[in-house]
Amino acid sequence: MSAIALLSSGLDSVTSLAIAQRETDIKLALIFDYGQRAAAKEIEYSLKVAEKYGIECTVISLPWLKAITTTSLVSKDMNVPRVSMQDIAEDSDPVITRDSAKKVWVPNRNGVMINIAASFAESLECQYVLVGFNSEEAVTFPDNSTAYLDSLDKCLSHSTLNGVKMMAPVAALDKQGIIRKALELKAPLEWSWSCYHGDHVPCGICESCTRRKRAFMQAGIRDPLMERLGIDH
Repeated sequence: MSAIALLSSGLDSVTSLAIAQRETDIKLALIFDYGQRAAAKEIEYSLKVAEKYGIECTVISLPWLKAITTTSLVSKDMNVPRVSMQDIAEDSDPVITRDSAKKVWVPNRNGVMINIAASFAESLECQYVLVGFNSEEAVTFPDNSTAYLDSLDKCLSHSTLNGVKMMAPVAALDKQGIIRKALELKAPLEWSWSCYHGDHVPCGICESCTRRKRAFMQAGIRDPLMERLGIDH
């Protein structure tokens, strides 16, 4: 069994790689640069993670995706939304997280990347494309949902001669569950990058940072990345 991995250095993709590489031959990890603010950081950290597992990497540039995208994730003319712990609480107003998701949404980003990965998978005779979809983000990002995974399997059965399928080992987990699984497998979370920004240290206030911070607090564990960077929060 072999796969092509999508690797962004986020908690989800790093943990998915740690799970899959135990029983799957990961022939190649694809890292995408579509002009996102954190591109350089994601590439740097993804290469560190891949090196740990001895996996070959290819960085793919998608400049045209940046050109057609009107989102704060790539546009420096827009502010990345700030989200608090209260904003992402279960009893909070869902409008806040829906609005945040809309402002960082990149049109069909996952669809584009998965189809590129499927091309690599078929050419390298791999059966799967490995992704880090998870249940927490599926609430506001439909391209993380199990329904999307099912539709991708159906679509790829027609667009690849070897019937490439999706592999999403953390699809049923939230961020806390992902962290616990990662620590169990000794995944290199000290080289995982969640922040929407690409500064030397995470901003700590974007939604991705806030969800990461909450998950480590819930797990009662200090974030290995923060520990390596010498940051208390």
